[in-house]
Amino acid sequence: MATCSATPISSSYFTPISTTDLIIHRKTHNPCPIEANSKKNCENFRPLGLKPSSIAASSRNIRDQISGSSETLNSSSIAPKSREIWYTSMHEQWSRRNLFKGLALLWILAKRPVDCEAREVQVGSYLPPLDSDSSFVVFKATTKDTPALRAGNVEPYQFILPPSWKQTRIANILSGNYCQPKCAEPWVEVKFEDEKQGKVQVVAAPLIRLTNKLNASIEEIGSPEKVIASLGPFVTGNSYDPDELIESNMKNIDGQTYYTYKLETPYALTGSHNLAKATAKGNTVVLFVASANDKQWPTSQKTLEAMLDSFRI
Repeated sequence: MATCSATPISSSYFTPISTTDLIIHRKTHNPCPIEANSKKNCENFRPLGLKPSSIAASSRNIRDQISGSSETLNSSSIAPKSREIWYTSMHEQWSRRNLFKGLALLWILAKRPVDCEAREVQVGSYLPPLDSDSSFVVFKATTKDTPALRAGNVEPYQFILPPSWKQTRIANILSGNYCQPKCAEPWVEVKFEDEKQGKVQVVAAPLIRLTNKLNASIEEIGSPEKVIASLGPFVTGNSYDPDELIESNMKNIDGQTYYTYKLETPYALTGSHNLAKATAKGNTVVLFVASANDKQWPTSQKTLEAMLDSFRI
């Protein structure tokens, strides 16, 4: 799973410079105290003990001048005020140099392509069509698709979806990649979406989160209402209210029991309309969620219901 990382730029690039006791003449770059308030006086002013060549030193040597000249600065032959002016001048030049380096780094990073952007490719371009209905394609999850499948924590699953839908990338912290093969919290397996129709996702949860019994079936975990009470927040994306449950059913398909749900969730992050299907196999509970907002729901309800019905593990 691709991840993004960014290296912060040191705050020293943006160190503020105090100019209370310092005026920098733009032409000569000579440090000039406040009392030299005329151009002539400023041009004639040089700190005691500081040569013009030192003031005009190249930026490559500025760091060495600052860090390696403590003996010179501490010399009694240089007045304290002059030492302060010299150091402030060198510090300003060094900080300005680092600022430009930082801005250049930001420009380079901005020009680089972002590796973890989702690929804007319709699934119909690479998934096989459904034999009985060409308006859908079939997604069959394999070990190449998710960390949990590679770790053997989730049994392979499949479902159908319209060919115009696109798969979206999942953040590493949500994918379970960091905790496999022993995750204590639910994670997102895969996610697909379409701007006009809605989105679907497969969420997996360790069985121990719902029951202490190993290899328990969904019926052994509890009733449909009990299961959705535990998994509801992963349907809505935030919280679950039992009053939001409109309908629940139990189906047995090829010896595997599934709980199905219909929810009206006006405050859900996933959408105001949610359909869900849950089952348990091995040491994992798998939840299929189809979501839509009020604008999408009227035209996509039947499509989302067909996708939910097709989910198998």
